[in-house]
Amino acid sequence: MRRARSGFTLIELLIVVVIIGILASIAIPKFGSTKGKAYLAAMKSDLRNLATAQEAYLYDFATYYQGAVPGAGISYSVTPGVTVTISNVSVSGWAATTSHIQVSQTCAIFIGSATPPAPADTEGQPKCTT
Repeated sequence: MRRARSGFTLIELLIVVVIIGILASIAIPKFGSTKGKAYLAAMKSDLRNLATAQEAYLYDFATYYQGAVPGAGISYSVTPGVTVTISNVSVSGWAATTSHIQVSQTCAIFIGSATPPAPADTEGQPKCTT
């Protein structure tokens, strides 16, 4: 009399594990760069928000804000991990750079007559190093 056996053989299980390993080795590097892109997006977003806050400050005080960020003088907050530095402030323009503790890249923006910090090259457009 023969008994019916149910279940998978060791070879079948090993094949499934190998296939899952191959799929994981393809997918993980694609998702690894996603974090870096998110950090860059946060830095660009902070620069755009700073531009809006600077214009509001200019409207209220007839000059651009040049203090520390975040600061009591401007209603603007940064994303955690992002450092914003404002430079070249005058009545007719300003510039700023951002960096993040998790990436080595920096982003920059400038408005008006301020000297463009690298890598910014177009007024009002945040640009990041590659």
